[in-house]
Amino acid sequence: MFNMAQPLFLITLSTFSALYLAWGVTRLPAERWQIAAAVPLNKAGDGSWGGVNLTWYGVLTANAYLAATALALLLMGAAGISLRAIVFLVVLLLLCCVPASRLVAQVVEKKANTFTVGGAVFIGTLVAPWIVELVNRLALGDQGDRVPPLVALSAISIAYAFGEGFGRLACLSFGCCYGKALSHCHPRLARLLAPLALTFTGKTKKIAYASQLDGVKVVPVQALTYVLYCGAGLAGCILFLAGSYAASFLVTLAVTQAWRVVSELLRDDYRGAGRISAYQIMGILGIAYGFVMAWLFGDDRSPAADLANGWSLIWSPGTLLALQLLWLVIFLYTGLSRVTAATLRFHVEPDKV
Repeated sequence: MFNMAQPLFLITLSTFSALYLAWGVTRLPAERWQIAAAVPLNKAGDGSWGGVNLTWYGVLTANAYLAATALALLLMGAAGISLRAIVFLVVLLLLCCVPASRLVAQVVEKKANTFTVGGAVFIGTLVAPWIVELVNRLALGDQGDRVPPLVALSAISIAYAFGEGFGRLACLSFGCCYGKALSHCHPRLARLLAPLALTFTGKTKKIAYASQLDGVKVVPVQALTYVLYCGAGLAGCILFLAGSYAASFLVTLAVTQAWRVVSELLRDDYRGAGRISAYQIMGILGIAYGFVMAWLFGDDRSPAADLANGWSLIWSPGTLLALQLLWLVIFLYTGLSRVTAATLRFHVEPDKV
């Protein structure tokens, strides 16, 4: 049964998610919201400076990683997993998934300067159960207590659902992961999605230089993904807080990966060769693998979660500083633009001297 903290937490989480999406879809497709700042590096002979761009993609991606990590900490802490075990789980998982976001894109899309959440998630899905088992083998739980695998997998799956949902706003800013032009869709689908269609502006957005679809109404794949993933995450939270860890894990995993398979049919960006993309195959395999893991660890017996325990883990100086450091590292890794450049000029305003 829920105590008052649980419905309040769910209402706050759902309200924030809705407001964040509303802000994102109304602002981020515009040209103004791709470059957050430019830093001058090299001065040219004509007095201008060549610079590097810091992108809103990096800011929003770092926000998503921060939210996902904090939520994983909160939920695992609420279920009684020790901070030491959680730190090892999260760090090991990030060490696998963050590099995979680029490496898988290089293999599938043959591009060195792009990222794929889908590839990172597939790798994370494969390794997460065995990272939990490694932590248990090393006796990193509280006084050597075993970390319940389904509890950890459920918390990670919920955190991923929200993390990727929030991360879709980064795609709105960069103009990637975009949908097909409405004019290329079936008339019924086009009429259904017309009120929700997105229009991107700016020649430096990927949708412009890769597909020349800037200024064109397209299927709002990013927004639809946001809604479905955060909805699945909320459903997973409800089940998690009720102690139904297996159901929580399977619901979030099945919804997110099934939508990954379906959404590929609505996207127009390059997803690799073949009629069925590698990411669709990863999604299908991820669902099947998840059900096997749920069966393998199905004898798990764990008490219902208590959010007070989770908040006590997060609300400490060490945890807060670690989360800030994580945000900074992800921002620098994903926010230093490699596909755009800047030319800057500086001058003095004589009337203000």
